[in-house]
Amino acid sequence: MKHEDQGESLAVALEAEPAAAAVLAGDRIEVLREFAADLAARGEELGLIGPLELPRLWTRHLLNSAVLAPLLREGGRVADIGTGGGMPGLVLGIIRPDVEMYLIEPMERRCAWLTEQIERLGLTNTHVKRGRAEEFHGAFEVDQVTARAVTALRKLVPLTVPLLREDGELLFLKGAAIHDEIEAAQKVLRKYKVRDVEVTELGADLLTESTRVFRAKVGIHG
Repeated sequence: MKHEDQGESLAVALEAEPAAAAVLAGDRIEVLREFAADLAARGEELGLIGPLELPRLWTRHLLNSAVLAPLLREGGRVADIGTGGGMPGLVLGIIRPDVEMYLIEPMERRCAWLTEQIERLGLTNTHVKRGRAEEFHGAFEVDQVTARAVTALRKLVPLTVPLLREDGELLFLKGAAIHDEIEAAQKVLRKYKVRDVEVTELGADLLTESTRVFRAKVGIHG
């Protein structure tokens, strides 16, 4: 009886799947649902999401990550820095099976969770790299780097640019203060040859709250 009560409580607390989920995930929606269910069931216990996140799990976490999927280069290689519980890297790995995803995460227990999910969901395109971003400088190169809620732009750029190929792209999910972050990072942006900087809002037509993305190229133009 106690187990049933817990399940009933979870069902009530968990945000209902928004219609936008199927739009964003397409034919990968069932896989995303499997991931969402396990994250909802065990995420708080494992320290992956906070105790108040279930009522907004889809909107604030999963779909906030999923809106980035169309910006990934077809057949490209992408590194996600500080993946944590899987946002956005694992979500993107689910939705874009054509893209090779590298999930860079320093915490062992989070890496164990990510590895378990990759195996459980059958994601052959997604790989866990345990460590900090700077430990992989020179180890491999990718076409794009993503990050969500990791650190301020002036600190994030030096961590991520060395992972990129020439003409690679930065795609960072950011909050309302992103324009202030850009201003504070001007010196760093110049040093690392970051160009074509823009802030894009994604999902305004699908979600109750749009997602802000810092988007920029790296390298000498032309």
